[in-house]
Amino acid sequence: MCGIVGYVGNEACQEIILGSLERLEYRGYDSSGIATIEHDQLQLCRAVGKLSELKVKIKEKPVSGYMGIGHIRWATHGGVTLENAHPHLANSEVAIVHNGIIENYAELKKDLIEKGCVFISDTDSEVLAHLFVHAFREGCVPVEALRFVLSKIEGAFAFAAISKSNPETLMVARNASPLAIGFADEMAIVASDATAMAHLTRQVTYLKDNDYAVVTAKSCDIFNGNNEPANREIVQVKASPILLDKAGFRHYMEKEIHEQPDAISHTISAMSDVGGNLTAGIDIPSLSKIKRIVLLAAGTSFYAAQIGRYWIEKLSGIPVVCEIASEYHYRDPAATGQTTAIVISQSGESIDTLMAMRHAKNLGLDTFGIVNVADSTIAREADKILPTRAGPEIGVASTKAFTAQLVVLICLAIVLGKQNGHLDESRVTYLYQKLLKIPGAVGKTMKLFDPIRPIAHQLKNARSCLFLGRDMLFPLACEGALKLKELSYIHAEGFASGEMKHGPIALLEDGLPIVSFVSEGKMALKAISNLKEAEARGGYIIVIGTQVAVDLIDFAAAKIVIPDCEPIFAPIVGAIPVQILAYLTALEKGTDIDQPRNLAKSVTVE
Repeated sequence: MCGIVGYVGNEACQEIILGSLERLEYRGYDSSGIATIEHDQLQLCRAVGKLSELKVKIKEKPVSGYMGIGHIRWATHGGVTLENAHPHLANSEVAIVHNGIIENYAELKKDLIEKGCVFISDTDSEVLAHLFVHAFREGCVPVEALRFVLSKIEGAFAFAAISKSNPETLMVARNASPLAIGFADEMAIVASDATAMAHLTRQVTYLKDNDYAVVTAKSCDIFNGNNEPANREIVQVKASPILLDKAGFRHYMEKEIHEQPDAISHTISAMSDVGGNLTAGIDIPSLSKIKRIVLLAAGTSFYAAQIGRYWIEKLSGIPVVCEIASEYHYRDPAATGQTTAIVISQSGESIDTLMAMRHAKNLGLDTFGIVNVADSTIAREADKILPTRAGPEIGVASTKAFTAQLVVLICLAIVLGKQNGHLDESRVTYLYQKLLKIPGAVGKTMKLFDPIRPIAHQLKNARSCLFLGRDMLFPLACEGALKLKELSYIHAEGFASGEMKHGPIALLEDGLPIVSFVSEGKMALKAISNLKEAEARGGYIIVIGTQVAVDLIDFAAAKIVIPDCEPIFAPIVGAIPVQILAYLTALEKGTDIDQPRNLAKSVTVE
C-alpha cells in the first residue's frame, strides 16, 4: 500500500520526511520521492526502487525547506518509472502525493489537456496537481481550492498537496483511504498511519471519510463532507510496533474493514503490468498451460476459492474444482487432466494448505500461491506467486485479506478468459475499468455501520442464523455465516437458496434470522419465492443487495443496501456488510473480537 507523509514546522523537513517514510516501508513500494518548498520555490527528488535509492539522490542534491511532502508508491496507474513516481508537480506551482484511485481521472485529464495542461506521467494522480493549479489561478485560498478539487474527483483516495503560493500550508483530504494528522509544538505532520509519526508525536487526529483539512505549524482546520467545521478527537497513540496501531479504531478488525479500499486498489495494481494492462502477474506461456485447475484452501480462503470457481468457469471456460485443503492430501485425489493447483492462504503458513500444495506438486501439477505474506513458506515453495497486497492483518477473522483474494481470483479469471478467447479485448477493457471502481464502491459501504447497528442489536439474542445466496453469492453466504459464528459464537450456516426445500427448511421457526443475498438478475424471482416461504414460517428476513434488488423483497424485516456495481463484482462489495454485521453483533455481545476463543490467525499444526 502506498504511504503518504506531509510536514510543516520549525525544523528542516528533509530528514523528518525520510524518517517517516522509513516507518511506512512495511507497506511495500516500488518508488519514492520528496517535494519541499523554500523561498517560494518547489524542490523535487524522486527515485525508482527502494528508499535507499532516494537517499542516495538526496545526498547528492539535498532538498531544503520547513515544509514538504513525501511518498512511497506501489504502482496502480502507470508503470514503475521515475515520471510516475510521486510527488507529482504541475507547472512548478503545486506538488501532490496521492494514495488510492481517482475513478474519473480519464475524463478529468481529457478536459485539462483541452485547457492546455501538460501531463508528464501516466498516473491518475497527476490530475490532482493540475486541478489545484487551476483553482489557485482562479484566486482560491487553500480551503476553497480543496473544495474545488474534491467537487471534481470520484473514488477512494487520500492526498496531501503543497503550493508555492501558500508556502506554509498543507492541504489534505481522505475518502475511504486512511490519513492521520499529528501535532506537537510548532509542528504538524500528516501520514497514512500513526506509525509514521510516532517518533515525533503521540497526539494524533484521524480524519474520517470525506474530511479535508488545512494544516499549518500552529493550526489545523478540519471540515466534513458538508463543508462544515469538524471537531475530530485528538487521541494519544502508543509507542508500539507498527502492527499494534489501531489507528483510533476500537479493534483491529474494525480498522481492517476500513482498510479494504486500499487493500483492493493495491492488489489490483499487483495484477497489472508496468503499462497498466491486466495480466494477473502471469506471462502468456504460463497462462496457456492452464487447462484444468484445482483450488486448495481452508476456512475463509476456501469460500474465496469457491467464488473464484464461478468466475473462472464463467469467464474462461476452464474447469475448476475446489478442495478443502485438510482433506485433499489424505483422500488420494485423482489429478488426471489437471494442470494447475492454486493454493490460497492469507498467512502463507497454514499447514493444511501447505501440505495440500506439496501433494499437488508431487502429483505433477504446477503450483500457484495466492498469499499475503511474501516471505511465507507457501510463497517460497510455490512455482508462482499471485500476491495480495492487503498489508498486515491482525484480526483473527479475515476481512481485507479475503477481499484481496477475491480481487486476485477475478483478475485471474479475466486474463484466462482473454487467453482462451472467451473474452474479447473490449470486454476485458470494460471489466478492468469497472474493477477500478470497486475500491470506491467498497469505500461507500463504510457508511453501513450505522444502518446495520439495529440489525446487530436484534441478532445478538439469536440462537441460530441462516445465510442464503445463489450462484456466486452462495459461497459468500457461507463466508457470512462463518464470520458470525467466529465472532459472536452464534450458530450460523450458509446454504444455496435452492437447497432450502431439501432439508434446511425444517430449521425454520418463529424469529429465526435469515440473511439473504439478493440480486437483480434472472435468479431474483426464485430468491423471492425462497424467502417468502421462510417468511411464512416466521423467519426474520434480512436482505443484502443493491437498492433495486432489495426493493424486490417488500416483506423483508431489514434491508442492507450496497452500492451499485457490475454484477460479477457483487461478491467483493457484498462481503463488507456481512463483516460489519458480524463485527457489530459481537460488539453487542461483548465477545473478544480480535482474538475469538479457540481460534488462531494461522493454523500451523494439523
